Amino acid sequence: MDLELRHLKIVRAVAESGSVSKAATRLGVAQPALTAQLKRIERALGGALFQRDRYGARPTPLGELVLSRARVLLPAAQELQDEALRFANATAGGYRIGATNGPVLGGLVDRLAAAAPVSTYTSWSSRELALMVAQGRLDYVLAGACGDGVPEGDIAWHTIGIDPVFIMVAETHSLSGEKEVALSDLADEQWAVTPGDGCFGDCFAAACTRAGFTPCTMYETDVATCVHLAQVGRAVVLCQATHPFAPGLVMVPVAGAPLRWRQMLGHHPGAPGASWVAAHAKAAHADAVRRSPVYHDWLIRNPGFGTSP
Repeated sequence: MDLELRHLKIVRAVAESGSVSKAATRLGVAQPALTAQLKRIERALGGALFQRDRYGARPTPLGELVLSRARVLLPAAQELQDEALRFANATAGGYRIGATNGPVLGGLVDRLAAAAPVSTYTSWSSRELALMVAQGRLDYVLAGACGDGVPEGDIAWHTIGIDPVFIMVAETHSLSGEKEVALSDLADEQWAVTPGDGCFGDCFAAACTRAGFTPCTMYETDVATCVHLAQVGRAVVLCQATHPFAPGLVMVPVAGAPLRWRQMLGHHPGAPGASWVAAHAKAAHADAVRRSPVYHDWLIRNPGFGTSP
């Protein structure tokens, strides 16, 4: 039997799990089948790899030798696979873009599609999208982070823009005609927001604490439901200042911009043309700012936000 990478994965799994039964559960195979496979691997390598007793499985000196090589070979093989995927996708033409909820994706797709095919993938999780870029399954990701943060993920990030978080309320709401509102004026409201895996919820709670109150009910749901809850007066929506107009709703700035959202473009460090794509993403963000009269007017009084230079 020739040794294969899957055999090394089995040896690693047994060593890390401490027993054949736990390794079988981890690998999703039956224990008898894994035991038989391990015996075939040991025959191919010339001796026992583990000392097995009622306390579990411990590597023998031969097992330690094999494990030391496996810990080098397995990551190297995965890196090769990821790099090959990135190379194949880069040379095949086209762009694969992942995005969370935000203002940039539509405009970026429109711009890039004029030059090459574009495919998109959406998720509430910026971590999931960043991992897909790192694995070569996506070329770029559009995501956001609260305040000065950067989305999680071992990839390169460009700042596209920094936006304040506004509120969206029904036209009939008592504060709908205000130029801006203090967060403390909303102490008795219920809230709605789109989900994510960053720190926004904690930052919002901290901002409310500084304003002297603890927020009431928070509905974490999709954009359409957030809009509906605001339209019927059930909740105040926390939204990016670039949020498109919705019938029956009014966007109102929050005094002092206690919450802000950093729009980011992520890509593999070696991605060709990343600066060019980032420039198009910034142009798409600038268009979204221009489409929001409330935000455009607010920016005149509050420099330091908006599209990154």
